[in-house]
Amino acid sequence: MSASLAYVLSTRPLSGALIEEAAAKGVIIDVVPFIGTTLLHHETLTKRLGELIKRPVVAIFTSVNAVTAIEGKERPDWKIFCLGGATWRAVSERFGEHTIAETADSAKELAETIIRSQPNREAPRELWFFCGDRRREDLPDSLKAAGWQVHEIIVYQTILTPRRIDKTYDTIVFFSPSAVESFFSMNTIEPHIPIFAIGRTTAAAIRQKCSNPVTVSEKPDEQILIRQIITNSQT
Repeated sequence: MSASLAYVLSTRPLSGALIEEAAAKGVIIDVVPFIGTTLLHHETLTKRLGELIKRPVVAIFTSVNAVTAIEGKERPDWKIFCLGGATWRAVSERFGEHTIAETADSAKELAETIIRSQPNREAPRELWFFCGDRRREDLPDSLKAAGWQVHEIIVYQTILTPRRIDKTYDTIVFFSPSAVESFFSMNTIEPHIPIFAIGRTTAAAIRQKCSNPVTVSEKPDEQILIRQIITNSQT
């Protein structure tokens, strides 16, 4: 990286405070979103959510967007399994920290955690996975293979917003496989440029597109990831 300033491309919006923190350490972050999301609103979904909020269901969240989609002031009596980091914070704020049964750093690990949490195959094994329309198969497939009944509730839509990047960056950071797909549909990266990924699933998507060195965040948390990039830029 540059001996003075490091220039980083973030493919997802970041908080102003985090961008300022990075700038104070000599890391200049440009934000160029490569995906957009739209919460779904239709009669069937609204009715289904209204019914579930009144029931003590087991729920899964792997994204902040899915948590945001559960609107209303009522706090349901749910047992929740979720990813850590930003998703954990969103679940805590919306439903209360006491509702969180377990967390994990990836969808695959979350599935394994859920399976271990209920070894008794005679007990009810039914849960609701709130997700987007481009969610990956890892989590529901693993749970179904283990005998769980998974109800997938699509509550938001992911929209790819590819664009060409002409500027050269010292580092590029990705937060989802969808953003990876969108970025590489119009761009290539010089092989020496390091890439950072929010989690292993995103890192795997990157490795399918290029051979650049990929560093995975210690936790699925944008603050931790950006601070890793700051530390890396100073070495």
